[in-house]
Amino acid sequence: MDRPPQFLRALASRNYRLYFGGQCVSLLGNWMTATASLWLVYHLSGSPFDVGLVGFANMVPVLVLAPFAGVWIDRVDGLRLVRLTQVLGMLQSASLAVFAFSGHMTVPVLIGLCGVQGLVNALDFPARQTLTHRFADEHAPLTNVIALNSITFNLARLVGPAIAGFVIAGFGPGVCYTVDAISYLAVLAALAAVRLPVHVPRAAMARPLADLRDGVRYAWGHPSIRRVLTMVSVIALVGFAHGIAGPIFARDVFGGDARTLGYLMSATGAGSLLAGVFLSLETSADVRGRILAWGAVIAGAGLTGLAIRGNLALAIVCYAAAGLGTVLLMVSANTLVQTLVAGDKRGRVLSLFTTAQSLFPIGSLLIGATAERYGLHLTMGICGGVCLAAGAIYSRGASVAIGIQTVESSNQ
Repeated sequence: MDRPPQFLRALASRNYRLYFGGQCVSLLGNWMTATASLWLVYHLSGSPFDVGLVGFANMVPVLVLAPFAGVWIDRVDGLRLVRLTQVLGMLQSASLAVFAFSGHMTVPVLIGLCGVQGLVNALDFPARQTLTHRFADEHAPLTNVIALNSITFNLARLVGPAIAGFVIAGFGPGVCYTVDAISYLAVLAALAAVRLPVHVPRAAMARPLADLRDGVRYAWGHPSIRRVLTMVSVIALVGFAHGIAGPIFARDVFGGDARTLGYLMSATGAGSLLAGVFLSLETSADVRGRILAWGAVIAGAGLTGLAIRGNLALAIVCYAAAGLGTVLLMVSANTLVQTLVAGDKRGRVLSLFTTAQSLFPIGSLLIGATAERYGLHLTMGICGGVCLAAGAIYSRGASVAIGIQTVESSNQ
């Protein structure tokens, strides 16, 4: 059998091939649901703040609960846990479909069900990160696995919203939710077929809060991890403003419909996919640090461009730039943290990484409220300026070697 291209070499691992295939199908449905929910809430209320509230409800449980989930994840088998979270996610999508088809969908119901998905994600996100490490066998270098995860996610981000736009326009959002619920069967089948070594959980401590404090102290005391987590937090707050603003641009600025929203979100996916392919080529840790800084700058440039009252073509280019920049930053940050962290603290530190990413809901509320009060274009300009400043500040330290050393696992 011929060896796969370098950027696909993780697919030489049987476990990762199974996971990759299941994710390609399931994530397509996830992005159809995300697009449908953004469009539906703006259709129901006409309020930019309510659009931000959907993002808040979907992620705030992750922000609050992920650090505590990390303590638990270090003690259980992540594969079994992810199987459970996929079942729960399927039930949540099916519930969205029932309310949409029955005509009983309201803004509070939609936000409430998004909150349920957030509770599931609080366990699923950090648990899935620990599985990434276990999939990285001798055929699947960790850096390549993380980059391919990003490619999978953003390939779905490219195709899913475009499909959703036409489905919503022709059949309504309920069909998107139904497709999403069915798509979970693919990843459940893949996870059932995965075979990993028996997981030996870390011995439980009598005081979980002390366990959590130990993880926080470790991450904060490690300069490189601290810098990365700080940068991720800033970008999570303001770097995804284009996603929250999508329905407003589509309907009010460009006079379009759900298909226009699909084009914008797919442009983000195209930029993100390009970033994933680029990052799948193995690079050293100090290069990853520089890429992280450039990601913030590119995302900031894209958001700043959206502050210009241009046409749809310019907006599509800006959405692609924002997608490119945010993925360059987030995937590089993920790789750096996973390279640095000690094995016995992996679940806790990755849960902190998830928490940093999950500042997005607070950003959603701020962006929605600011856009409602001061206007969409000014809001995009402010967010873009913050990203540019963050990238410049981080890059000043990038000339100093990030000092990455692969930390030995728990017995070091």
